[in-house]
Amino acid sequence: MLKSAETQVQGMARSFVPNRLTPMRFVLAFGVVSMLADMVYEGARAITGPYLATFGASAGMVGFITGLGEAVALVFRLATGRLSDRTHRHWALSIGGYAITVIAVPLIGLSQAFWQAASLIIAERFGKAVRAPARDTMLAQASVDVGRGTAFAIHEALDQSGALVGPLIVAGTIAWSGYQAGFAVLAVPGALTLLTLAWLRYAVPRPAAYEASHHDGVARDDPGLAALPRRFWLYAVFTAVSMLGFATFAVLAYHQEVSHVIAPELIPITYAAAMGAAALAALGSGRVYDRVGLRGLIVALPLAAVVPALSFSRTAALVWIGAVVWGAAMGIHESTMRAAVADLVPAAVRGTGYGVFTAIYGLAWLAGSTIVGALYSYSLVAVIAFVAATQLLALIPFVMLAPKEPATSGS
Repeated sequence: MLKSAETQVQGMARSFVPNRLTPMRFVLAFGVVSMLADMVYEGARAITGPYLATFGASAGMVGFITGLGEAVALVFRLATGRLSDRTHRHWALSIGGYAITVIAVPLIGLSQAFWQAASLIIAERFGKAVRAPARDTMLAQASVDVGRGTAFAIHEALDQSGALVGPLIVAGTIAWSGYQAGFAVLAVPGALTLLTLAWLRYAVPRPAAYEASHHDGVARDDPGLAALPRRFWLYAVFTAVSMLGFATFAVLAYHQEVSHVIAPELIPITYAAAMGAAALAALGSGRVYDRVGLRGLIVALPLAAVVPALSFSRTAALVWIGAVVWGAAMGIHESTMRAAVADLVPAAVRGTGYGVFTAIYGLAWLAGSTIVGALYSYSLVAVIAFVAATQLLALIPFVMLAPKEPATSGS
């Protein structure tokens, strides 16, 4: 009996092991994890299309498989976000999701048939669905002292650094030894991802401790979607409308290829330039968000509006500028918009909030890219008009939302 009580006390003591990193160092370390992971999956995404073509896949089939992968990565977050809130197993979900991704990617190069490669591509995207809500919840917990915008901006900047380096590594490897080697080399940053994540789990066992003032808000039941406030849904509408006019880079790269405005070997470099711009824009917009809140997001609208006129030009210089502008808008979307969710959603349902938000965000983006791609085949003027209209329409929910926002955590 006495031994049992002693064991319980020891177990409680272990459960309250203090975090060994400051919130800022935790954010930086998680940024390194994401940087390494981005080297893996963004490196793979740079060659997924042409690799599937080696199995005889058509352009339509490549589009279907990659589109299905993105849908899996986005829609499944509705479930994994709620699972994160109900179980509070943020570390387990994060580690599991990263493991799925970094194991699946190198195996793509070993595929002997189209269905094997396609299944692994979708599995990699499922890994992102598993980890993203739990990871963002932990980052939000650490950002309470750092500042929401600053924390997510630092994480996004490091994340995009990996997205810049990964495709360059793969491009060099392919030039030397083909597609299989291009996927295989990504096992190295993949292993480093898991090692860094394991160390971070040891160093910070309880990220929730950073957010001590919210301890009483931890849910004991499943509050579900009803707990998401009206302002969150208004914010989601603003995001969805704005993303309807924001094409994926694949559409921009398609124009570069078919118009011959950029040499094929330079197309991945334009993507790398976009990722570099995204990293810089994330840092700047994060600081702006901590100072002025949601009002700082308005700069993303004109940036998105001018992308078609630049990126679908037949002048190489304008296409390069368009890639940078696209990347800057992407950096704002991926950093500041995630930070805002943490301020708009109660801590008890933060995982659910991230799951719902990213699903709405991503589905709107996929729909918008499909529309922009279809209009591109019809008329460039139609593309420019459609994108401009979406960004103007996004001002309606934005005006309703921004003036009423509370002070952000970093102000």
